Amino acid sequence: MLYYLFSTFSTEVQAFNVFRYLTTRTGGAILTALLFIFVFGPRIISLLKVKQGKGQPIRTDGPQRHIVEKQGTPTMGGLMILSGVFVATILWADLTNLYVWGVLFVTLGFGAIGFYDDYLKVTRASVRGFSSRLRLFAEFAIAGITVGCFMWIGEKPLSMSLAVPFLKDLLIYFGPFFIIVGMLVVVGAGNAVNITDGLDGLAIMPVMIAAASYGLICYLVGNFVFSEYLQLHFVRGTGELAIICGALVGAGLGFLWFNAPPAMIFMGDTGSLSLGGALGAIAVAVKHEIVLAIIGGLFVLETVSVIVQVISFKMTGKRVFAMAPLHHHYEQKGWKEPTIVIRFWIIAFVLALIGLSTLKLR
Repeated sequence: MLYYLFSTFSTEVQAFNVFRYLTTRTGGAILTALLFIFVFGPRIISLLKVKQGKGQPIRTDGPQRHIVEKQGTPTMGGLMILSGVFVATILWADLTNLYVWGVLFVTLGFGAIGFYDDYLKVTRASVRGFSSRLRLFAEFAIAGITVGCFMWIGEKPLSMSLAVPFLKDLLIYFGPFFIIVGMLVVVGAGNAVNITDGLDGLAIMPVMIAAASYGLICYLVGNFVFSEYLQLHFVRGTGELAIICGALVGAGLGFLWFNAPPAMIFMGDTGSLSLGGALGAIAVAVKHEIVLAIIGGLFVLETVSVIVQVISFKMTGKRVFAMAPLHHHYEQKGWKEPTIVIRFWIIAFVLALIGLSTLKLR
């Protein structure tokens, strides 16, 4: 919206020309999302407290201290994040860009799935939401539509291929079957962030780190000169996704203000599913799907810990970890919550640096 406004005035007033720059608009998206949550966050939290009463149900099979310390905290804080991201994107992005609408579709679609799941948990006072099969079906449907759109608007054969990090010329061509690969990336990312969201502030910082990393990737991949210099695959139009990445960073910072220990609100599935889905969709759009497994390596570790725990228990009757996901394992080992959160943030930052190193080494 503001993009068109400033584009119109820039032809008459040269000073407005700066607002057409992608870097300026990305900065504007960060500040807009951040200020939106600072202004409306307290009202949203108050409203959710009134509506939810006892707040998010706490798992009885999780760490016992959570029952005492976290009971009564409202959930669905993802509504704050989604609102900030949506407003910032609508204001600052080029709304004729289909990549923007594709990522927004996944973000809001996954957010709606998470919201319904949170709603059922709160109204039923149970940790169980709706059917996992139905939930996955809805996620794959949303992801499939979006990936299909990206394949259609992108240049062939790149849009139907999987790029391999560190090997600049290697593309694994899947053809129409790439839609399956893309769906797995988007749905996998959404659920990986969902699994990681278990401690105050644990998931949101790695999401911001990943969003900032992909904001840089979007800017470079969407620019022919920079992508040529770094020997990256140029994907026309994806630079605009840097604005959504900026909005994710700004909204994440605003949410962390209220989610820092002790949390005033949890993001719930509303937030974790939508944020992970957004990262997955952006990774598919800019053809850096495998790099997401490095930059978002913390989410991968958390997910793998659950898979290993389940397989080990079913096959041998023994558990590899004291409790899964991984953050609960360290809780059971006696680590304090802030210690776990900050150390996991450090791991996420290091993994992001490793992932970004592929930009030059591919």
